[in-house]
Amino acid sequence: MKKSGPLWLILWVTLVCAHVSLGLRFTQSPVNLTVTHGNPARLECSVEGGSELEISWEKNGKKLSSIDQTDLSVDQNHWKSLYHMKSVQQADAGMYVCVSEAAGVTVSSEPAWITVEGVPHFVTEPQDVAVLPGVTFNLSCRAVGPPDPVQLVWWQKGVQLGGPHPSPYTLTVPGLTQSSEFYCEAKNQKGVSTSRTATVNIKALPGPPQELQVTRVQEDNVTLSWRPGPDGHSPLRDCTIQFAENSGKREELFERQVSVPPHEQTIGGLRCFSNYSTRIVCSNEVGSSPFTDWVDFETLESVPGAAPLNFSLEVTGGSLLLSWGAPFRGELNGVLQEYRVEWGRPGEVKQDTLLLTQTRVNLSLAGGQFYNASFRVSACNSAGCGPWSQALLVGPQEGVSVAVTRSRLWVLLILAVLLAAVVLGGLALLLLLRRKKETQFGAVFEPVLLGAEPAVSYRAARSFNRQGPEPSDSTLDCLGISDELKEKLQDVLIQERWLSLGRLLGKGEFGSVREANLKREDGSVKRVAVKVLQSDVNSSADIEQCLREAAHMKDFDHPNVIKLIGVSLQSRTPQRLPVPMVILPFMKHGDLHHYLLMSRLGAAPFTLSLPTLVQFMLDIARGMDYLSHKNFIHRDLAARNCMLGEDMSVCVADFGLSKRIYSGDYYRQGSASKLPVKWIGLESLADNVYTTQSDVWSFGVTMWEIVTLGQTPYPGVENCEVYEYLLKGSRLKQPPGCLDEVFEIMHSCWNANPKGRPSFHSLIGQLEEVWAGLDSKELLYVNLGEGQGEESCGGQGAEGGAEGGGVPWQCEKGEGGGAEGQGVSCLKDSLGAAAATGGDYRYIMDPRGSLEDDGQSGASRACPLLQEAAEKGREEEEGEDTIINM
Repeated sequence: MKKSGPLWLILWVTLVCAHVSLGLRFTQSPVNLTVTHGNPARLECSVEGGSELEISWEKNGKKLSSIDQTDLSVDQNHWKSLYHMKSVQQADAGMYVCVSEAAGVTVSSEPAWITVEGVPHFVTEPQDVAVLPGVTFNLSCRAVGPPDPVQLVWWQKGVQLGGPHPSPYTLTVPGLTQSSEFYCEAKNQKGVSTSRTATVNIKALPGPPQELQVTRVQEDNVTLSWRPGPDGHSPLRDCTIQFAENSGKREELFERQVSVPPHEQTIGGLRCFSNYSTRIVCSNEVGSSPFTDWVDFETLESVPGAAPLNFSLEVTGGSLLLSWGAPFRGELNGVLQEYRVEWGRPGEVKQDTLLLTQTRVNLSLAGGQFYNASFRVSACNSAGCGPWSQALLVGPQEGVSVAVTRSRLWVLLILAVLLAAVVLGGLALLLLLRRKKETQFGAVFEPVLLGAEPAVSYRAARSFNRQGPEPSDSTLDCLGISDELKEKLQDVLIQERWLSLGRLLGKGEFGSVREANLKREDGSVKRVAVKVLQSDVNSSADIEQCLREAAHMKDFDHPNVIKLIGVSLQSRTPQRLPVPMVILPFMKHGDLHHYLLMSRLGAAPFTLSLPTLVQFMLDIARGMDYLSHKNFIHRDLAARNCMLGEDMSVCVADFGLSKRIYSGDYYRQGSASKLPVKWIGLESLADNVYTTQSDVWSFGVTMWEIVTLGQTPYPGVENCEVYEYLLKGSRLKQPPGCLDEVFEIMHSCWNANPKGRPSFHSLIGQLEEVWAGLDSKELLYVNLGEGQGEESCGGQGAEGGAEGGGVPWQCEKGEGGGAEGQGVSCLKDSLGAAAATGGDYRYIMDPRGSLEDDGQSGASRACPLLQEAAEKGREEEEGEDTIINM
């Protein structure tokens, strides 16, 4: 019984629920209603059969909101539901049902219909159309009640066109010559309603395309983009692009027809290195638009299409003469830069190459290195080198001929020597017979008179140089560069003998940087930095490119841009071209990237405050703003290419000269030159296009380097993956501790659209606002090195500085002195620079560093404590460091 009790209880509850469900029924269903538009309406239903009921209303099968529903209890198992509508609209018309649910059973009432009477409402209204002039067209209109019937009338700009007419009503318009407006008016017993107004436009010729631009130019194709003009109320079908090969006369015309959209097209089949003009016209079903204005462009150079003409070789005496003619102008496909002469022997892997600007070369046959060797030549422009000429062989017959010629010359020479020896021997015999006196001095004594002393006959040489002949200096004339460039560099050319090269400061793929002493006309010596192009350079084009960059630097005059001191030529063997050397100010603190790294990774790390880091950014932005106004594109802006001056100001440097190449920072893609892919802009990676806006991108990455104290951008991303990483929209992340304002500035530099990036002038204003908002009292403690005599960026600093270099992390500890020898390190001369900048205290030394007093009043004005220590130091033995416990 204990087990059967719960079973009976469950069975009883089930029977009771079934009884309740079977008794659920509607005692009243809603009735049909006809309601005038805007009046209230109410639906009712009643249901019985349970004490817990859920009642809802549905319209056209969809449940209605319960906000307008009221449920009332008639008795214990009987309920009534009311549904209220305060203002009936046309959308309220439809089928309504009352639904009740209890114990999982759902029952529905009989349906009721609500009909809304009012002014007619439109089922079909007239639509905007565009038609050809004078062509018949139709407009349709349909309105319904209730109540019906509905009469329609058409109107055109306030003029009735006929009617009334039963709905629906299609109006036939015989044709228009100008645009017009139409609407439909509907009327029944309840009133009048008006349809929307339809505009009928007359199709016309399209307007000319706008903003035609050349977005990309290659050797044999061009990409054009434009914005379509007014379409004349008819979709554009196609556009025709016209080209003229001569932009002046535009005589040779050809055209290409393209479908639109898109309104950007790449047109191929063009000739390389040619001037073109282009314009565009678009058409619709009516006809063609007017042409745009002509836009000029020039296709890029391509490698020459033919080898040099009439290549020949001639053996003359002991030399080999190679000569050839330039390819035809139409086959050069660009501006001729140089000729590449290659030679080698059969079976040898290595082929030697000569780069020349002239069409002939004379080679010495001494040593026989050219015998049995083949020569060939090709023409080169900026795009590359063209096909090789037919190879010519210096065969054995030429060698035999030369050998025979040489043997005959030796025979004649020996005969002449023997004949001369015979003649001289006879003369000597005659002289011996006539000699009257022999002494230990031979025939040096002249015949003497009686009673006179013997005299020695001696004739001095014209000149005598114990050290040998002084070598002549190289000149710009021997480089094969343009006259314009020679004239520009003539006044900054410094003879090689005035330079004394010293230790190596840095070395890269394109050359090296050395410390040097420059002797001046007044006898003084100045410490400089010399950039030497790589020693294996044989091309006049490479030398000219290097010197052109130096010529650009000659015109720079800004405190945040490094200034050229001069250019010199390092002479080599007569057969090889001199090596250009670019002379720049010596920057004792080195490049900014190394300085930032040592601030956190050096043996003695030091603190760089946020105002100082922002000041570094401001200096770079000011230098780049100056360069952009000079229409100069840097193309390799990075912390490694910014130098730190004596006064801790930053100078933009390395303008495409022999740059210091960090192997991890540059990446070579295919046969292209190495690129600093983590610093250059997205468009430069995609199309090798460089603008001032791409320098702005690099500036943003440089800001990131400064904030992170020299970290490598995009950590964890390989060089070959950077382009895909950026293309997905990813950018450098905000470094820890970086202010939001600073990150917003650098992030704006990485806009995918170059036109959306800020200018350097705008960046200066933003950074100045950030710097002004920082705590101006925050101090930066850095070691500025020894002395105040080194050059600033522009070469305007004092001369005759200390010979020893130094950077903050190389400061030696003091050995005694003030504060009982407890000082951390030697103090140097930073406060003089701070006073020179108007009391800017961001250059005060690190407490762990020390300052060696330079005797300048600026230091004493900047810090009385250091002034007192300096005065105490003067009383001590000369040469000892003053130690201050800070």
